Order: sequence, then structure tokens, then C-alpha cells
Amino acid sequence: MGKTLRTGRTTGTCAAAAAMAGVRFLLTGERPETVDVPLPPGGSLSVPVGRCEPDNGGVRVTVVKDGGDDPDATHGCEIQAVVALDPSIPGPLSVSVDGGRGVGRATLPGLPVAVGEAAINPEPRKQIAEAARAAAMGMETGRISVLVEVPDGEAIARKTMNPRLGITGGISILGTQGIVRPYSHASWKATMDEGLDVARAQGLDHAVFTTGRRSERFYLQAHPDTHELAVIQAADFFEHAMRSAAKKGFARATWSVFFGKLAKQAQGLAYTHAKSHPVDFGRLADRCAEAGVGGLLLPDIRRANTAVQVLNMLRGDPARDRLVRLLADRAKQHAEAFSGGRVRVDYAVFDFEGNRLL
Repeated sequence: MGKTLRTGRTTGTCAAAAAMAGVRFLLTGERPETVDVPLPPGGSLSVPVGRCEPDNGGVRVTVVKDGGDDPDATHGCEIQAVVALDPSIPGPLSVSVDGGRGVGRATLPGLPVAVGEAAINPEPRKQIAEAARAAAMGMETGRISVLVEVPDGEAIARKTMNPRLGITGGISILGTQGIVRPYSHASWKATMDEGLDVARAQGLDHAVFTTGRRSERFYLQAHPDTHELAVIQAADFFEHAMRSAAKKGFARATWSVFFGKLAKQAQGLAYTHAKSHPVDFGRLADRCAEAGVGGLLLPDIRRANTAVQVLNMLRGDPARDRLVRLLADRAKQHAEAFSGGRVRVDYAVFDFEGNRLL
């Protein structure tokens, strides 16, 4: 039996918890140790509250982000809400939500928030307002102001895709579900989709999908005129990337990959992570034979442990170039099929030293 992975809480849930505790403190003087935060799909989550500190007539509440067992750039950071109440404002109770220090601002169109707005996505924005209202306990008029801040947000954002997406000055406040599910693919897919939206909003119709930072770097070195916003880290999400590109109106896509990922994409795998979706070395040996690799090598290829091992076996063999082209043709067919035939695809293939194989 494998270890059960621990869920965490999104930055949106942390901000909502801080807002909720802040309203309660201002109305009752209570410093709650935990609050039950409403979640976007319904239900609630008990969230521990760190500190409640008076701040300029309001209160600053700190909640520590816990990503559970999901690797996350924001895990362990402080999410704060500076909360103020103004009961004198006439009309029904309103809640304003904005971002301050360490929360990014949108500078490019195509994001879920408008240019100039704090990068607090629509679902967490609603969640924060709902949490503040839930804590208001019968307060029917006036205004609750919530300013979300992340003291280390600017430094954390440099480890995320925010700068490329045109979100400057800090992190985004995210979370459509309110809970971080360990090793879930949803956040990566959402970031990829957001990147494609931003690229399309800039009028780009050619996406460059890379499988990570290194394949991205090698591609940009080979194609320095590439628009930075066109480059999308798609990781192992082969099918999703192509479906999303088609849905968002891209006419063309280039995949920048290493040989191992090329072999798996040529197999037609929708998802290409090494642990769950390995290279089929029997099939790779068949492709090698098709490319003209000598029969004496084929048993060793079938027994190989890694695709790089196969590539090294073929060093100096003219069949190696034919194999790369053959695999790229197969991968292209699958990629275009995933797009429903709406996106033209080509490939840039590198070895681990950055040498161009195709």
C-alpha cells in the first residue's frame, strides 16, 4: 500500500481564511485559532490562523499556505489579509477585495483578470468575499475591505510562470476548488491554458510547446526571434496541449523535445510522464528496423533501459537521422489528430547537450 498523500489549501482559501478571521476579530475581539472557510464547489475547510495584529484601524491576519504533499512554489509562505470595516457607508453590505504587496498585477490581456487588476482570479475573489460575509454575523450595511498581501510574493513569483504571463510584482491568488490535491495536473493545465490565452490575445497563432526549461532554452537559442509569449511549457501533457491549442485558435504548433519524449509522443501517448508511461522499447526497436538500423542491434534496443541509451547505440549510424525523422513524423500525426486536424505541427528535437537532432 502506498502512502496516502495529504491535500493542502490553495492561496485563495488561505486569503479567505485570513479575511474571515479578520472580520471576526474586528467585530468581537476574538482571535480565532481556526476558521471554517467556504469552498467554491460547496462545503468548507477548517484552516488554522497564524497571527491577528491591529493595523491602522483594521487588522492584519496571517495564514500559512500549506500545499499538502503537492510540490508548490507557495508552500509555507505567509498569505495575509488586511481587513477594515466601515459601517457608515449606506446601502447593503459590500465587500471589496484587492491585492497589495506581493500580489501580482495583470499587464497583458488574455488573463482571467483585466489589465491593471490584482491577480486574484475570479473564483478565489468570490470565495474571499463570501468568507468575509459569512464572518460578518448579521452586519447588513457598510463595507468590508480586504487587501490581500504576500510578504515574499515578489520573490516567489520569479519561480513561477507569472512574469511570462505579464503578471508583475507578485504571485497570483488561485484556486477553483479551494483544496490542493497532491500531484494533481489541474494547476499545470490551467497555467498552460492561461499562457495560450495570453499568446492569442497578443495576436499570436503559433505556439511553441516545450517539455521543460532545458528544451525551452535550447529552442530559444536556436530560434532567438521567437516571441517569448509563444513559448508554453507543456511538460507531459501532449494531448491536452494540442486540444487546447486547437480550441483557442492556434494554426500552428512546434514541439521542442528530447529524444525520449519524442519516442513516447510517437507512440501516441496522451500523457508522457516517465513513471506512469514509459517508452515501449519493443515498439522503438520496430521503428529502428523500419529506419534501417542493423538487425544485430535490435535485441539490445529491445532490452534498453532508456531512450538515451538507444540514441547512443546509434551514434555515427546514418540510420539514426532517419529514425529521428520517422519518429517525428509519427509524433506529428498523433499531435495533429489530438488537435482534431486543426493545428499544423512540426518538431525540433535535441539531445541533452543541446545538439539539434532535427
